[in-house]
Amino acid sequence: MERIHARTHVHVIGGGIAGLTAAVTAAESGARVTVYEGHRTLGGRARTADGPYRANEGPHALYRRGPLVAWLARRDLLGPLVSVPLLEGLRFRFRRAGALRRVPPAALLRLARRSAGPAPVDADFRSWAAGRVGDEGARAAAYFAAAALFHHDPGALSARFVQERLHRLSSIPPEARYPVGGWARLVDRMAGHARGLGVAVETAARVDTRTLGELARTGPVVVATSLDAARILLDDASLTWESGRTVLVDLTVRTRRGDAFVVSDLDAPGWLERFTAQDSGLAPAGEQLLQGQFPIGPDARRGEGTARAEQLLDLGFPGWRERTTWRTEALADGRTGAVDRPGTTWRDRPAIVRGDGIFLAGDQVAAPGLLGETSFTSGLEAALLAVKAVGGPSGQRSGTDFHRT
Repeated sequence: MERIHARTHVHVIGGGIAGLTAAVTAAESGARVTVYEGHRTLGGRARTADGPYRANEGPHALYRRGPLVAWLARRDLLGPLVSVPLLEGLRFRFRRAGALRRVPPAALLRLARRSAGPAPVDADFRSWAAGRVGDEGARAAAYFAAAALFHHDPGALSARFVQERLHRLSSIPPEARYPVGGWARLVDRMAGHARGLGVAVETAARVDTRTLGELARTGPVVVATSLDAARILLDDASLTWESGRTVLVDLTVRTRRGDAFVVSDLDAPGWLERFTAQDSGLAPAGEQLLQGQFPIGPDARRGEGTARAEQLLDLGFPGWRERTTWRTEALADGRTGAVDRPGTTWRDRPAIVRGDGIFLAGDQVAAPGLLGETSFTSGLEAALLAVKAVGGPSGQRSGTDFHRT
């Protein structure tokens, strides 16, 4: 493979999935790379809590047909993964009309089998789906898809955008895979691989606008932060895109036979999953780690999401209050990935190329993918474009050429 002629210095701001992907990609192309992470630990939203309760920042999963899994596997970075055990899959429950059900509406299943291709970009999902399966089925499908949207009104989003996520979430066998030990283990493997390629990693290293200018004079810069942080750092008011707003609820309960594996709320957007079902090491023996997310509107208080979480807990985990050994919750606002309104696609989001040697990556950037795949694909493309901009190899797209300039 052609290499960069000179040891170009690529700077990567942010040590999450996007930043680590960019760092590895640039280093593999021959660049000298430094990662600057403002926190003391790497990972971004892929961090996992320390201690006996190894909760991710909200429900997380890898998707086996996605580009991130293939990229990690080629570098032997996937590590041990687990899927949903068959018996646990039989404990998938749905809240419908206030009651716990074992099966979803047939209309939801019919819609989930459809590929995203025929769904229009410029229509809202609720109207498009209702024309095919009726209002009730459309509403249930929209709320089920909220597991990958973190949005309080999924039916109002682009039909193509929601249908793509619904189709992948509902695939048989399930696409979801879980890194053993939580996502921090995956981050550690990526960081170790980056260091093995010679990448310098600086933690607790906050970059401001002045420092950014200094870095840009010595080589291209990949800004792999949240979009809000990038807007301030780059002083660019155009860096905006809609995201979700959701209440994250994590708790551990003492084990009880008969607890649900997943409870999906079809009366409102919400999702609760027992993560120790597939990875028992995430909590001490005899305890079960539950993680959920409950989207709320822009003016709603956190208590609204908490109340809906407790309704699902009452249904799927009887006696959970007396069994709880640990609990935490948070409001994730504007940091749950991009959502596309009717008439827009990922190509309309803030572009990767910002000019003057600056490239953007993250989960609200113009790149395709489901959940964390967007961070990955944007980080990959940002690094390739940064290397190319200083005379590195062209045409390296790892099978993906999607950038929007």
